Amino acid sequence: MYGYGNWTLPGSWHAALADEMAKPYFKDLVDFVGYERENNTVYPAEGDVFRAFELTPFEQVKVVLLGQDPYHDEGQAHGLCFSVLPGVKPPASLANIFKELAADLGCGVPSHGNLQSWAEQGVLLLNTVLTVRAHTPGSHKNKGWEKFTDAVIRALSNRGEPLVFALWGDFARKKAGLIDERRHRVLVAPHPSPILGKGPKFLGSRPFSAINAALEDLGYPAIDWQIF
Repeated sequence: MYGYGNWTLPGSWHAALADEMAKPYFKDLVDFVGYERENNTVYPAEGDVFRAFELTPFEQVKVVLLGQDPYHDEGQAHGLCFSVLPGVKPPASLANIFKELAADLGCGVPSHGNLQSWAEQGVLLLNTVLTVRAHTPGSHKNKGWEKFTDAVIRALSNRGEPLVFALWGDFARKKAGLIDERRHRVLVAPHPSPILGKGPKFLGSRPFSAINAALEDLGYPAIDWQIF
């Protein structure tokens, strides 16, 4: 058995999800990821797996932005969906996000791809799978992470204060059933990946102005999406 190690959620997240993390499937997930780290390279680093939760406390979440599994190449994943650390070339999806930010809100294209400033303003940058084996996309799917992150979405949906869920792409839209749409705003848009086939495109969908309009309608300040 592999110990929980750094598998402790910060503060208010722990209170919201402690029962979930005590379930048998989560203990199996801890063992699986521990075995993977012992025998393979796994991203992100152990200390960054719950980085999104550390930067955006449960009670401060205003927007939920869903990704899938972490980037799988060296130096990319650091616990925030779509984000990479300074010095790492923005992957194609993130490059499209920056293009749409410029078109939608006039934001300048930043010199790096670290989205931490969004997280600090209340944007939970949540992947539905939180770890991945190096250079093997999807390698940690169906091991328990999806159950856990579904529980995160349900906990936020059950929270007293309303928030905005931004569901980009078919995969994210499937999570809409976990959300009480009578109380929260659910905004859908195409996925930012440039390799998708036919159908609506992310470029031109203006998701950032839509999020800010929804936030202001709920009585929250808009997000400053500009990355410096």
